[in-house]
Order: sequence, then structure tokens, then C-alpha cells
Amino acid sequence: MLKRGPLLLGNTIMGAIEDVHADLDAEVSLEEFREAVEEKVAQMGGLADEETAAMLIAHELDEEGGEVNGIADIEPGMEEVKFAAKVVGIGDLRTFERDGEDDQEDGRVLNVEVADETGSVRITFWDKQADAGVEELEVGEVLRIAGRPKEGYNGVEVNVNQVEPDGETDIDVQIQDTYRVEDLSLGLSDVNLRGKVLDTDSIRTFSRDDGSEGQVSNLKVGDPTGRVRVTLWDEQAELANEIDAGTSVEVVDGYVRERDGDLELHLGSRGAVEEIDEDIEYVPETADIDGLEIGETVDISGVVRSADPKRTFDRDDGSEGQVRNIRVQDSTGDLRVALWGEKADADVGPGDEVQLADLEIQDGWQDDIEGSAGWQSTVTVLGEADADSDGETGLDAFAGDADSSASPAGGDSGGDSATGDGATAGTAVAKESDEEIEFTGTVVQAGDPIILDDGQETMSVSASADVTLGEKITARGQLRDGKLDADDVF
Repeated sequence: MLKRGPLLLGNTIMGAIEDVHADLDAEVSLEEFREAVEEKVAQMGGLADEETAAMLIAHELDEEGGEVNGIADIEPGMEEVKFAAKVVGIGDLRTFERDGEDDQEDGRVLNVEVADETGSVRITFWDKQADAGVEELEVGEVLRIAGRPKEGYNGVEVNVNQVEPDGETDIDVQIQDTYRVEDLSLGLSDVNLRGKVLDTDSIRTFSRDDGSEGQVSNLKVGDPTGRVRVTLWDEQAELANEIDAGTSVEVVDGYVRERDGDLELHLGSRGAVEEIDEDIEYVPETADIDGLEIGETVDISGVVRSADPKRTFDRDDGSEGQVRNIRVQDSTGDLRVALWGEKADADVGPGDEVQLADLEIQDGWQDDIEGSAGWQSTVTVLGEADADSDGETGLDAFAGDADSSASPAGGDSGGDSATGDGATAGTAVAKESDEEIEFTGTVVQAGDPIILDDGQETMSVSASADVTLGEKITARGQLRDGKLDADDVF
């Protein structure tokens, strides 16, 4: 529940004025102080009541100025700050019940986003100030603000003591109708942003403190300058089921918050996500697989070489989880990636070009590294690998120093796809029929057939051996029509 700002607390109006006067260091009579308070109330035209005006006069009489060079210098814990800024967004007037008597008047609060050349900050008006702010404030006007900084839910906020128009100061901040991802900053509201939907999450329900039930879902949206998570609350959460990845949209009336050090765009009851007839370009900056290191969070892109079936498991708390492993290859190397939770349901398979964003690089099997795609990650299918002039897929083009005898996609390998009875498209080894061979690799599919991966190619193995995912084994037997019919597995 919202609390009243510290400047609006007191017993009665007259009692508050006397209390403030008693704390003054300056030699000002109570009568003079009351007259100054009345002048301040009239001067501010309703933006301050007598309690607030008394505090303002006290601050003006204080020898400490409180002036800061810009919004970037404002920090929680400062006694008071004074600065000029331009109004870039005005929120809705919200009401709340105060603690105490049932017949007590509801409180009102108004959040306003202001900015200067150094940054932006939310300023907060309470009660009568909030009422006046709704009537008198306009986006684009410059204000002279005095207030007390505090640590708010979205970062630093300023509880307003005094505010008045400043027609002489020029603040070089553009008021934008449409933002790009790179333009977002903490505290912005009334944000419209156009982008391409990269990924969607399912709707989740939660219980509020008052016992009511809420809903939340997420979209990942990208534009030429970057990507951002869009969080949809309550009735807006249903949009996650209505919009497909790859759709161009405009996010309307969002507000920027921070989570785990990253900016997010949130959407409440005023907002909307609307499909638009515009092709929004999103080109991710990706890292080379051969340069990845444990502990990094990176974006990669490449072609899916193999895809295991989804597996379920029991967590320690008794709930059920799911995971699916895929192997992704770019021109520098390949990487095993675990898709966790809902990501395991992603419609990806061998031959798909994919982009994996916010991928955590971890220590994997046999001293190798692997990627982990959790709830914060994004899995985007960019399309199927294009055929090059030689009829080979983009996956084959990534093969590098792999065996030159690898059969091109579409060739007659005599087997099915990697999810059936054959090796992954473009990686099956085409050797002479009935040749006895040994193949050593990591188990990337533990069903029938077993699929092994040695880092350069995959092999489909027909065997009755009991193997587990991630296990490194050697299969020995006859190679018939591209499949290893194993006599021995060790």
C-alpha cells in the first residue's frame, strides 16, 4: 500500500506550520513565517498546500542550497535537491487507501517523468499537489523542481517539495513519439516502441498481497538498435497467446523498469501491443562459438546440427521439469545447448538457422563447454538453411575441416532424418557399404537409433546398448547405407 510523502505528514495545518517554525535556525517570527506560507500557496497556484508550503519556506531559509548540476548527480539520501528538467511523460492519477481511520480521505499520487541532458528521473506529487499537477502540467514544459530524493521501485525518485514553470531555461531533450530500444532509460513512461517479436512466453498466474490473482507474460521484441523484454500484466498478458514470433508490432504506452540490471518495458491497463504492416529489421550481434568462455552470457547464431527428444525430470521440490538438447554450429565451431522449461518446446530441428540470445556458457560434459537457455534466454528461428550454389545447405558450408566425404543435404544417404533413423542432415558419413568401422562420440540422442557426435560429424548407430545422454562411447560394426549397425558398444 502506498504511503504519504514525508512532506505531507502532520497533525493539523496550523500545528504543522508551528512545528516547522520551531525548528528554524533563522530569526523569523511566527507571524512573518505564516505570511510567507500564505504567499507561497498563492504563488504556486494550488501545487502546494499550507503544510508543504511551510516546508518549502523553511528550506528556502536554510543556507544549504541543494542545487545539483544535473539529474545524473541526484542520489537517494540527499536532504534536498534543486534542478531544472523537461517534462517527458505524465502518468495517471492514482488513488490509495491510507492506513488508519476508515473515513479518512483517499490519498492521491501522480508520477511524472522529467529529463535533462544528463538523464531522466521520476518525480512524485502527492494529494493536492497531484490534483493540481493533473490540471496544470504539460509534456514538453521546463520546470524548476525542489524535492527530496529516495530509492524507489524503479530506481531513484524525487518527492516534490516545490515546482514551478521555468520559461527561461532551455533543456535540450527531444520528446519522442516513438522510441527505439537504445533510447530506453530507467523511469521513462508513455513509451511507444516498434519492433519485431522474437519470442513469447506462456501466461503465468500469481497471488497478490490482497489475495487477488494476477497474470503476467513476456515478449522479446527487437529492432535495429537492440532487443528488450516486454512484460505484460493482467488483461494484457493474453497478448502472448495472440502474437506469433516474427510479427512486427508497436508497443503502446509502456513504462521502463529494471530487473537484474537489465531494462524492461512493462505494459499495464493503459497499454497495448498492436500488429503493424512494417518489416522491422533485427540483426543480432553474435559471438563466435570457438571464442566462448565459461561464465559468459552471450548471443550466438548458427545452424542446428542435431536435436534430441525432449526429456522430463523431477525437481527437488517435486515439480516436473523438462529439457531438450540441441547442437548448434557456426563457421567457427559447434556447441551443445540445453533448452530448459518452455524453451524445450521450441519448434527447432536439424537444418534450422537459429539465434540464441542471453545464453549462459557453463562447464559441460567431458571438460567441454555448453550453453544453457533458461527463462531469460530467447530462441529465434531465423529460417531454414539456404542452399548454396553447390546444392549444399548452410550447415554443410559450416563444416570446415570435417570429412570431405560428407554427403550433401538431399543426397541419398539411405537413412531418415536425425530425429528418426538417420544421422543429422548434412553430417552423415558416406562410406562404402558394409565397411567395418569404429566411431567414437558423445551421445546426443539415446533412443533408437543412438546418435553420436564427435564434434565434427554425427553418426546414427543401431544398437541395443543402454546409453545415457552426454556419455562418450565407441561403436564398432558395419556401416550400411550411412548407418552404423553396431556389433559392439563400449
